[in-house]
Amino acid sequence: MEALRPYIAAFASRFLLMMQYRAAALAGFATQCWFGAVRVMVLAAFYLGAPEAASPASLSLSQAVTYTWLAQGLLALLPWTADPDIAAAVRTGAIGYDRLRPVDAYALWYARTAGWVTARVVPRVALMILAAGIVLPLIGQAEWAWRPPPSASAALLFTVSLTLAAALSCAVVMLINIVVVATLNARGVNTLAVPVVVVFSGSLLPLPLYPDAIAAALFVQPLAGVLDIPNRIYSGALTGLAAWAGLGLQVFWTFALILAGRLWLGCVMRRLEIQGG
Repeated sequence: MEALRPYIAAFASRFLLMMQYRAAALAGFATQCWFGAVRVMVLAAFYLGAPEAASPASLSLSQAVTYTWLAQGLLALLPWTADPDIAAAVRTGAIGYDRLRPVDAYALWYARTAGWVTARVVPRVALMILAAGIVLPLIGQAEWAWRPPPSASAALLFTVSLTLAAALSCAVVMLINIVVVATLNARGVNTLAVPVVVVFSGSLLPLPLYPDAIAAALFVQPLAGVLDIPNRIYSGALTGLAAWAGLGLQVFWTFALILAGRLWLGCVMRRLEIQGG
């Protein structure tokens, strides 16, 4: 535990700092409610025009609605941008301080990133549950509401899957952070990451609704573990062996990307040059 203390402190301090930005959380929640409502209406029109889309291998309309609200609540979990503190440290040269600290640089940055990500997710998902899961049924719109998991086992597996999704998301963000360190600029990689993450995570459209020809490839790629797999487990669209396979993929990609990130960061840090002074 003594060895973990610096990383726990880094996570806690970043988490508490980010939790102070209540106005940003409220603004993000309002935006996510708007886009969530638009996407629910689009999905309703799609299912009305193509009833065959609600096949056993895909999502029912109610599952797609829940998937959409959950995706909006977890939007801040998506790894589509570098950690702004690391980007600023690269720009100003403050990254040199992290090289002098007697801790593992990758683990320290990972802990900070985890605090940054989770602190942005917690208030928004809580507000989304209140609005889409409680208020909508109370005003007679239960058909378009965020529904609870279909079973206790689905809720338990979702809890595990969501934890793995957060770990996987931080591993992807760390790769983006390393690109920033290597290129000395966050703008390019952030611009490229957004469309890739939005499409392949299932944020733009639930992955089961893509053509069957690419369904298997979409399921096994790493970004599915950030959003699609936990969402489908929660809604009951991914059960049994398929759910366990999804959890296995999340574990595999998390460890694979962490290992790749550690090796890559070590190479980048050995060639690091800090200009100015």
